[in-house]
Amino acid sequence: MNKKEIFEKLNKLEIDKNNYIVVGDASLVCQGIIKECDIIDIAFKDDSFELDDSFRVSSNYSSNYIELKGYHFLRLDNYLDISDKKIIKKIELKLDLEDTYKNERELRKEGYTLIGGVDEVGRGPLVGPVVAACVVLPEKFSLEGLTDSKKLSEAKRDYFFEEIKKQAIAYGVGIVSEKRIDEINIYEATKEAMIMAINNCNPKPEYVLTDAMKLDLDVPVKPIIKGDLRSITISAASVIAKVTRDKMLYELDKKYPMYDFKNNVGYPTKKHLEAIDKYGIIPEHRKSYGPVKEYLEKSVKQ
Repeated sequence: MNKKEIFEKLNKLEIDKNNYIVVGDASLVCQGIIKECDIIDIAFKDDSFELDDSFRVSSNYSSNYIELKGYHFLRLDNYLDISDKKIIKKIELKLDLEDTYKNERELRKEGYTLIGGVDEVGRGPLVGPVVAACVVLPEKFSLEGLTDSKKLSEAKRDYFFEEIKKQAIAYGVGIVSEKRIDEINIYEATKEAMIMAINNCNPKPEYVLTDAMKLDLDVPVKPIIKGDLRSITISAASVIAKVTRDKMLYELDKKYPMYDFKNNVGYPTKKHLEAIDKYGIIPEHRKSYGPVKEYLEKSVKQ
């Protein structure tokens, strides 16, 4: 049985979903690790059950489960005897990528309704600000194909940008200038932009999910490694931040076309570095960043 067939068979069971958990190969199929199985293994909380020959009954019930389509499936790290934790992490990432609403769903079960996702764009460029966005999405939010903005085409990003703004309960943007980046470093500037974005949300989130960034806030914060891929809300924030910053660089390109900002959006491409050597730097360059700093030091020596 494949995943679809397993869910069809489970749907025929006239048993409360909360009274049993699916284990064994069926669990691995539904978690996307193997494609098919012959028998569905089910563990019950009690002994009051009757099943046909296509089910195998186990008495080992575990409360540590993941939820898929309302059914409880034993987590992989409980079921599989894997000593290498890196393998489990890779498997968990794969599962998270197939269920990017998981973190938000779990938080809603805990009673949170305003869940903010925060992400930034612009740590690496030599030019312009770092931009962060915070997005609060409704529970019924749906936008097929939404993921980390870096994985999307520009046309997709622009489309999602408008759709996210239409559907969002709230969104806010934080912009920290290149001058401020030079003053306090990019890491601190990124945090500053994120906090600014959160404060610009109305209503403000009750809980914040970030892409691996720790923030000191008056609400709970959960940093998620690869959060822009694992959380739909952080993905939405990454799109808002990316499109906002790109538009700023496109405007800068009109003023300084020789640097090719419309294509490199400030990153140190070959053409950008050659333009610095030929034309020098502009006020929007980050003077604390290597290639710009080297140019300034070279100019002083001359």
